[in-house]
Amino acid sequence: MLLTHPSAFSKLDEIDDTALIQLVYVSSLTVRSRLSATIFGEVEGHARDYNEQHGITGTLCYGNGHFLQCMEGEKAKVAALTRRIFADKRHKNVQVLLLQTISHRSFADWRMRLLFLERWLWSPATKKQAAQLSPYLPFAPNGWSAERTEKFLQVIKTFDTPPHIKAAGITYNAFGNMVRHIAAPHQAFLVVQGFLSVLLVVGLVLLYL
Repeated sequence: MLLTHPSAFSKLDEIDDTALIQLVYVSSLTVRSRLSATIFGEVEGHARDYNEQHGITGTLCYGNGHFLQCMEGEKAKVAALTRRIFADKRHKNVQVLLLQTISHRSFADWRMRLLFLERWLWSPATKKQAAQLSPYLPFAPNGWSAERTEKFLQVIKTFDTPPHIKAAGITYNAFGNMVRHIAAPHQAFLVVQGFLSVLLVVGLVLLYL
């Protein structure tokens, strides 16, 4: 179920305000947001505080420039939060993948924990635990069907230790270890790849001199 903004809110209007619902949307970070070293801390911290106050639970996943967020709670409160999120200029191409009433929460004990779905950032232990995620990586949730979205949520719900860069004891390569002190984890990959690209160009130039 791939809904645009108007159709998603139209369907929300048909649901009773006190009904328990689950809403899953996807979006893409803007270029400006990708260059921000604090973007994920800000998003995670704000989501945790706001959602705890309003009884909203779920999970927020990031990978390959994309967000996927699952929100669960009373329809009126989820709808209000959804409008705030859709108006946020830090991301774009927002689409609703799944919107349904539920009898119970799938993530009742989570407060919007941020999961990094970047395999290169994971520790060996996390990689072993997250082997079931292979069909969903590299992470590209845009256009997922409702069935695929639900299967993905079922997989991440079973994790003992969610694949989070801070909790997983992530290690970088030698250059990455230096980079991580001056760049955020999501930026480090870009810096490392840029550095390697420069080395490749220099090597080719020397080869043909």
